[in-house]
Amino acid sequence: MQGASREALATTRDSLTALRSELPDAAGLGTVADGLLAVVRLLDRETSLRRTLGDPTVPAAAKGQLLDGLLGSQVAPLAMRLLTQAVGLRWSSPRDLVDALEVLGVTAVFQVAEADGQLDDVEDELFRFARTLAREPELRAVLTDRALEPERKRALLDALLAGKATDPTRRIVDVLVATPRGRTLEDGLEEYARLASDVRSRTLATVTTAIALDDAQQQRLAASLTRQLGREVQLQVEVDPAVVGGVVVRIGDEVIDGSIRSRLAEARRQVG
Repeated sequence: MQGASREALATTRDSLTALRSELPDAAGLGTVADGLLAVVRLLDRETSLRRTLGDPTVPAAAKGQLLDGLLGSQVAPLAMRLLTQAVGLRWSSPRDLVDALEVLGVTAVFQVAEADGQLDDVEDELFRFARTLAREPELRAVLTDRALEPERKRALLDALLAGKATDPTRRIVDVLVATPRGRTLEDGLEEYARLASDVRSRTLATVTTAIALDDAQQQRLAASLTRQLGREVQLQVEVDPAVVGGVVVRIGDEVIDGSIRSRLAEARRQVG
């Protein structure tokens, strides 16, 4: 997002944080998440409604009345409060509005998980699910098949994740599979992982090594990256024997490649 949309997103995220502080516990955010994500699915389908709510020339009051008439009896009051504020802000495009509502809904799910002491588990489960997709292309093909009914995809996910994932993880994966909104599953999972880290103001770093790191090694690496970046770093570690030795660290679009494979490739380029 750029310009007006970035400012509007920051405003709505601040409102979600303020809303959480008003509630006696984070459980109330569960209904907020459900309402926001239901509206995301609606706006993803209804092009004309999405354009109207994201149109900066339509008065905020008119948008609020439209929302209330369509959804007032179906969406929880706290979710409606955030929705009304969001549509009243200026967005660079209607798509940005829907993106922001999804960010709010997914963040609310993560906030509930944090309050329940499950956020670490959720982050780990999302990471492992992404690795499963990478290993099993047939599963990925089924989950991304546009001709397959969402109910059948949900049944497959239920069977796959039953007893292996927390409820927040299952909700988040279901959102992504049912409403990919033009993204690949991999990109969506990576985006959601960043949102989970943002809940605790942490930076997510994906670390690839030739052999598994023990807990002490992971703690030293996280501490080193935290000192370098000036903010807390959360590691997601995967093993790839092709790295040969050393580590490859990816933080967003930045890659720090300290692997032997990289050094050998550089040496070959220089010799050639």
